[in-house]
Amino acid sequence: MNKSGLLHHYILRSPFLSRLRSGGLIRCCSSLLILLVVMVASPLPSMAAEVLQVRSSTLLQIGDRNRNYSVRLACIAVDPVDEEAAVDLLKKAVPRRKRVNLRPEGNEEGVLIARVTPLDADQDLGMSLVSNGLATQSCTAG
Repeated sequence: MNKSGLLHHYILRSPFLSRLRSGGLIRCCSSLLILLVVMVASPLPSMAAEVLQVRSSTLLQIGDRNRNYSVRLACIAVDPVDEEAAVDLLKKAVPRRKRVNLRPEGNEEGVLIARVTPLDADQDLGMSLVSNGLATQSCTAG
């Protein structure tokens, strides 16, 4: 058998090409595509940011496995009289390692300004302080 005959014989007997001819490759690719769509549609548990420390009534230390951020709660002002009660409320709402969602609103002198919402809550921390009478809303952004 010459070289071209051997190549022709191999191509005819190739398991890959026989699968391609029988539609197996198409089924395999469609299975992989379905798996990919399922993984994108329902991702594994997210790697959310975690609260590392409540520094004050408006300042949190947040970590996301790679970095640590100082995060100021957006659009609130706390009266110094209510500082201790506000810190206590935040420590109860977001104890250490509590996972949170950050919605950035800006940056000021290296401090991220953001709305911070615990993953199991509907209301962000700033609005929780406002609704408990421990803070006032300091901007109209909603």
